Amino acid sequence: MSYSREIEIMDTTLRDGEQTSGVSFVPQEKLMIARALLQDLNIDRIEVASARVSEGEKDAVSRICRWAARAGYLDRVEVLGFVDDGVSLQWIQECGARNINLLCKGSRNHCENQLKKKPEEHFEDIKRNIKMAREMGIGVNVYLEDWSNGIKNSPDYVYSMIDSLKDCGIKRFMLPDTLGILNPLELLLFIRKMVKKYPDLHFDFHAHNDYDLAISNVLAAVLGGCSGIHTAVNGLGERAGNAPLASVQAILKDQFNAKTGIVESRLNDVSRLVENYSGIPIPPNRPITGESVFTQVAGVHADGDNKAKLYYNDLLPERFGRKREYALGKNSGKANILRNLEELGLELSPEQTKMVTHRIIELGDKKEVVTQEDLPYIVADVLNNTDYEERVILVSYMVSTAYGLEPHASIKLRINGEVYEESASGSGQFDAIMRAVKKIYKEKLDRRFPHLSNYTVSIPPGGRTDALVQTCITWLWEEKTYRTRGLDADQTEAAIKATIKMLNLMENKIN
Repeated sequence: MSYSREIEIMDTTLRDGEQTSGVSFVPQEKLMIARALLQDLNIDRIEVASARVSEGEKDAVSRICRWAARAGYLDRVEVLGFVDDGVSLQWIQECGARNINLLCKGSRNHCENQLKKKPEEHFEDIKRNIKMAREMGIGVNVYLEDWSNGIKNSPDYVYSMIDSLKDCGIKRFMLPDTLGILNPLELLLFIRKMVKKYPDLHFDFHAHNDYDLAISNVLAAVLGGCSGIHTAVNGLGERAGNAPLASVQAILKDQFNAKTGIVESRLNDVSRLVENYSGIPIPPNRPITGESVFTQVAGVHADGDNKAKLYYNDLLPERFGRKREYALGKNSGKANILRNLEELGLELSPEQTKMVTHRIIELGDKKEVVTQEDLPYIVADVLNNTDYEERVILVSYMVSTAYGLEPHASIKLRINGEVYEESASGSGQFDAIMRAVKKIYKEKLDRRFPHLSNYTVSIPPGGRTDALVQTCITWLWEEKTYRTRGLDADQTEAAIKATIKMLNLMENKIN
């Protein structure tokens, strides 16, 4: 469907997204996310906080506004405020912000039963606050809170509110499905009515995902004529969350040919930044940003891709700063393994490939995790091929620890036939070992050591807590990311095995 027009995106990760249970950003984190949204992603607008919440929130908004003013983004920063006779406006002005998203009651039920006011009284209160805002030089957008129930159950109230406010200089009327109750067919009908009745007004739609319909409702809103959409990175938000930014962008572009200003190649980076700061992990199967969404598992898919890119769609991973991968496991098949071998520069005969495939299937049946980085070792193990001999061998190591003292480690490695030995202390057993290994590489080999960027310990799939542990380490070396795994009954031993794998990868590539 061609629907070529510009859609404005307002991201509310820092306001509504922070209302996710257990999520609280400190001021520095809010500033970094705001910078990423505006500078890296080129989001049209960001909602950064609710007024009057806390001194910490005031500090965060002030920092964002100071930076935004210097960088030329201040007009794109918005703060949610309340109909409180200027208290929110004063708070916003003190922070240095220029825009208020004024929270008004978008249903008769909320107006009469929460505010205990007649509609006309509430409308006059809103107009009084808008007048104050204009006198202070603050732009106004209006949220019609509980609009979805209002338009369903009291449309006369909604229209009366807009009739009362439409000539007050409001920039945008923002229509939230506050409780996530609407379905796309209803929403399409309601938005079309609003746009037809008020063709000169700018309407935003704010979805909630209680029925898992946020994305569908976003599409209905755009089809109905909404000019703006609200999103949150990774779908964060109250209860079931908001419409996820990455999915909204991809669907608007691919399904409607709608235009936004978003820089798609930075979506994954910003998603990971918010994942880090929020502590809410991205599900591996989340579209666009999930770890496994660009991974082909079935061998027939890899075969089709090899022959004619038969399993490609418009969601090319390169669009989002990612790459396509082919999983190694019991469903891989020869084609997946050939793709991974090709990326590693390894060439096998058909018979050798068959043997390696059989071994990977065996590991998959045991629920072992097989990565591309493991492949050379599986090949070497299966084929006993000296081309892939271990260039780094752990000869021995010793770790001593005592209460009140830093652990101390000594390690001996054979690297390309030469034996090296070093000792070091550290904050933990593995840290002490890593310091000793780094000494060998930096002081004796004059070699740059890979940067350890992530370290996780888990029970291997299908394992038991009293059996093996799996250590997965993510490394950054020569601007590429590598993941190595070690399996052992002892956590430190497993981490050492993962480290030795990385060192062998380095040596094989160097040699």
